[in-house]
Amino acid sequence: MIFDPSSERGAHALERLGTAMAAWLTTVSPEGQPQSMPVWFTWDGSEILVYGDHRARRNRNLEANPKVSFHLPDDGNGQDIVTIEGTVRVDPDFPPPGENAAYMAKYGDWINGMGGPEQFGQTYSMPLRITPTRGVTFPG
Repeated sequence: MIFDPSSERGAHALERLGTAMAAWLTTVSPEGQPQSMPVWFTWDGSEILVYGDHRARRNRNLEANPKVSFHLPDDGNGQDIVTIEGTVRVDPDFPPPGENAAYMAKYGDWINGMGGPEQFGQTYSMPLRITPTRGVTFPG
C-alpha cells in the first residue's frame, strides 16, 4: 500500500484518490523532456486507471519509458498535495469506458455531455493501468 490507511495523512490521501475528479499525469519523452497532461481517473485501491487518447504524444513516451508521475492538485493554497510515482502498462483487454461501471459512475454525466460513452470511447481507447511504487503527501 502506497499510503498507510491507519495514519491520518495516509487515510486522507487515499480518500482524495477516491474522490478527486482530475489529476496530472507526467510522462517523459524519449528525449528526456517531462510532459504533464490533465487526466480523468479511477482508483481501485491498488491501481490507477486512466483512459488515454489514442492520438496522444504520451503514448510514444510510454513506449520508451513506462515510469510516470501522477499527482492530485493542491487545495488552492499550496497544501493537500498527493503525488504518486509508478509504472504504467497499456491493457488492450480492459473494458472500454462505457462498460466500466466505476468510471461511468464518476464521469458519466460529463461523458454523456460529450456525445456519450461510445463516442468518448473511440477517442479515449487506451486503458492505462498505473501501478504505484511510491506515494508522498505535502505537507508531509
